[in-house]
Amino acid sequence: MDLLILVILLMLSLLLSNILGHYLPFLPMALVQIGFGIILAIIFPSFDIQLESEWFLLLFVAPLLYNDGRNFPREELWNMRGFILSNAIVLVIITTVLGGLFIHWLIPSIPYAAAFALAAILSPTDPVAVNGIAKRVQIPERILSVVRGESLINDASGLVAFKFAVGAAVSGYFSLKSAVVEFSYTFIVGALLGLAISIVLSQIRFWLRRSGIRDTVFHTLFQLVTPFIIYLIAEDLFHASGVIAVVIGGIVHALINEKAEPMLAEEQMLTENTWSIVLFILNGLVFLLLGLNIPDSMANSLSDRHTNNWILIFDAVAIGFVILGVRFIWSYTFGTFQYRFGRDQVRPTLKTSLISSLVGVRGAVTMAGILSLPYFIQNGTANFPERSLIIFLASAVILFTLLTATIFLPMLTDKDEGIELAEGQYSFNRAKMQVLLKSVKSLQTSINDENRRITYELIDELQQMFRQLQLEANAEQSDKQKQELAKLRERAINIERKHIEELHDDNQLDDDMYANLLSTIEDRLNRQETNMFMSFFITLRQVIRMWIMTRKNDTDKTQFYSYIRMRQDIRRQCYLKALHFLKEERKTVDPRKRPLYVIVIYEYEKAYEKLRKVVTIDSAREEELREELHLQVMEVQRSEIHHMYEEGKISREQEKELRRFVNYIESVSLYEYVD
Repeated sequence: MDLLILVILLMLSLLLSNILGHYLPFLPMALVQIGFGIILAIIFPSFDIQLESEWFLLLFVAPLLYNDGRNFPREELWNMRGFILSNAIVLVIITTVLGGLFIHWLIPSIPYAAAFALAAILSPTDPVAVNGIAKRVQIPERILSVVRGESLINDASGLVAFKFAVGAAVSGYFSLKSAVVEFSYTFIVGALLGLAISIVLSQIRFWLRRSGIRDTVFHTLFQLVTPFIIYLIAEDLFHASGVIAVVIGGIVHALINEKAEPMLAEEQMLTENTWSIVLFILNGLVFLLLGLNIPDSMANSLSDRHTNNWILIFDAVAIGFVILGVRFIWSYTFGTFQYRFGRDQVRPTLKTSLISSLVGVRGAVTMAGILSLPYFIQNGTANFPERSLIIFLASAVILFTLLTATIFLPMLTDKDEGIELAEGQYSFNRAKMQVLLKSVKSLQTSINDENRRITYELIDELQQMFRQLQLEANAEQSDKQKQELAKLRERAINIERKHIEELHDDNQLDDDMYANLLSTIEDRLNRQETNMFMSFFITLRQVIRMWIMTRKNDTDKTQFYSYIRMRQDIRRQCYLKALHFLKEERKTVDPRKRPLYVIVIYEYEKAYEKLRKVVTIDSAREEELREELHLQVMEVQRSEIHHMYEEGKISREQEKELRRFVNYIESVSLYEYVD
């Protein structure tokens, strides 16, 4: 039961961390999720989850790297092969040796073998954390490609180096010859197994399809379990690198699927959507689990060493500096070597080398490896030296690299660095907004008495998407626009208030009706100036007020219904007055402000239509009308995309992305559940 509750809490924390991450865009999601994990561990100290390295690598690392392999641009992987292989193998070895020597010098109680083990497991970079940072910081594409590429390989090299160092610490024996032979075997056999197993599994899928088993859900599940099959065969049967095997398997899968993609379109769509959900969960759980283990490892380190927190933190920061420093020196030195011998046309600078070192954050593989440290050495006769301290240092260095990248990368990267637009060319967000605007105008010309309500619903959906794009495109401008919009709404509401006061002065409203309508006006004004939670309480107050009104008139239903009809009639009058004011003023204002009037006018027209007598149509006809309008919108959007491309306002890549966006909407609108 405790495990079930822990899983539910982790899922809730995953959702909450993503909500918080939305409001804290300057923080990588990995850092937010680690924080949630720490909070969970503090609030629920009774939860103790023992992470076995084998199942952690199988459950988390295997599918994550398989997905990276199948999605990584193979052309970039090949073009940057020199940097990627040197970082993934040579840099790992250098980091292990130099880092191990420094760790033993800094903390003499950690013997050489254990220090080398800690340095080895700190050498692999984490692609999940890198991707999280890349979403918030404009990292140069060249550096990002190298870091993503090396992340596919250095996990295996780091784990192999870690395995030998731990073996030396446990047995007290180390053979360089055996290490080199096993290292080579692990890599080569792992790569060959990934290639062979992926081809065999793909052939099995095609054979099943030819045999009549064409269920897309079945084949999607088959693809999801593929990385687990590859990893288990490579690790358990052949004792090779399962990590390298799943990376190669992912690349082979992508190559095979490229040829069959048009034939398997439905399966591809379902598979990609399913993978996105699985990856969302796995990525989040990795860092939540890391956060869960930090308080316990820190408490054990303090109890074992009787050392204060500041010394532990200083040790972790010093190790983190050395790990990143080694990477910085290597990036600059190797880049200079490549440039001088004509193997690379880009000359490295101190800035690019520093960015490259900061992007090399640590994460899932470091955590998985360090938690697999044995408790005993020499056949159980002695404890593994400083095990709790080593686990804490590894966790703290992961946090250090994430924090360092979060703080310093925005200072080093150019905010405006990105895709340069040609003269007259639209950005992707602007092109998307143009498509949505054309859709709204098309729907507005199609309104009639039968489809009025459905059309307004569709327009509302499109306008919400439009506002979200505005927010993403220019937050500062959106805030200014929100203020102007709020002022315009307030002026329109004051027109309604004035009309209500005139009716009351002419004795056309009694005091109760007058007070009720004014309260509704005040609630609408307050809702504009409050957050989501206060808006909820305002709505709740309106519901309670209506319930009290119902209870007062419980004995005379006829009088109550007459009261409600009268109230709705006055509200319609108020809306018409506000609409007249807005439409007249729109004619005289600056053309740049007219879009704001369009928004508020549409809001009033929509509210007015809700109060009108709705034409009732059967559900089948309603669904038919909705589908017709959706198809009309799709045609308008595709036409506008083609028009912008023909005029050179969008690039080929932008056109493809916009068409993909339209296809997603169309697939949702045309989807029918089949049991």
